Amino acid sequence: MDEKPKKVLVTGGAGFIGSNLVGRLLKLGHDVRVVDNLSTGRKENIKEFLNYDNFEFIKGDLRNLNTCRKITKDIEYIFHLAAIPSVQRSVEDPITSNESNVSGTLNLLVAARDEGHIKKFVYSSSSSVYGDSKKLPKNENQPVEPISPYALSKYTGEKYCQIFYKIYNLPTVCLRYFNVFGPNQNLNSQYSAVIPKFISSVTQKKRPIIYGNGEQSRDFTYVDNVVEANILAAFSDVSGEVINIVCNKRTPLNKILKLINHFLGTNVQPIYKPARVGDVKHSLADISKAKKLLKFNPKVSIEDGLEKFIFKAIDK
Repeated sequence: MDEKPKKVLVTGGAGFIGSNLVGRLLKLGHDVRVVDNLSTGRKENIKEFLNYDNFEFIKGDLRNLNTCRKITKDIEYIFHLAAIPSVQRSVEDPITSNESNVSGTLNLLVAARDEGHIKKFVYSSSSSVYGDSKKLPKNENQPVEPISPYALSKYTGEKYCQIFYKIYNLPTVCLRYFNVFGPNQNLNSQYSAVIPKFISSVTQKKRPIIYGNGEQSRDFTYVDNVVEANILAAFSDVSGEVINIVCNKRTPLNKILKLINHFLGTNVQPIYKPARVGDVKHSLADISKAKKLLKFNPKVSIEDGLEKFIFKAIDK
């Protein structure tokens, strides 16, 4: 990669992962344009960047094709993170999930194709596409089996990216994230992921809810690892691929709660409730493809990332 600043677009850049990526791209000296409709993203996540000369914020919705054409103008690299990210929310409202995650992605791909000089389109996908497959670790060659509208929407986005690469020669790469956590993740939303919910409950001395027996496990990864993977993917010569991005380590929810208690010096016990429809029991990823194609190696461990996240959340 040469040292010349790149013109990059981050969709969903006011969201959790997006805002962390924006911060890193700005630090590297790139010119960053963010689009976000602020339905799940928050302006406070990017407020420190608003006066930067190399930062531009546009409030807009990818469901509008004209908006997509406007935001891709003169852009070289696209990081597409905008989505309605919750499995549970998609179960409750599949139509909105589909419109945002599928139609929005297709509009952006069409605009990127028509812009004509996009060097890479990096799509944020999800491990949820694997469904409740018993095969572990999950690798990119095994069959997918989405069991929620959200998972299906992310898989559809992957296929659109691959089709646009094959028939329009738009360089795309899809990254499948597994349970990302870290700063700027909303602790208080009813759709928050498990780690921020646990932290919020424990800091308030409230018993967190675990759906199931707590031995269901996730391959968690700290957000800095995902940011690094996005940058590696964008500035690589890899296109047309789907790649797992995570730490390749399975951690039960009971252990996560135990670690949070340890870092906070508390002993808050959970309330167990029946497992929810659409939830996956176990996830663990094979990341050999990411290592080979992107030279990706997760630098922040689960334990170190959790400690960082906890104390950044408390400082806020």
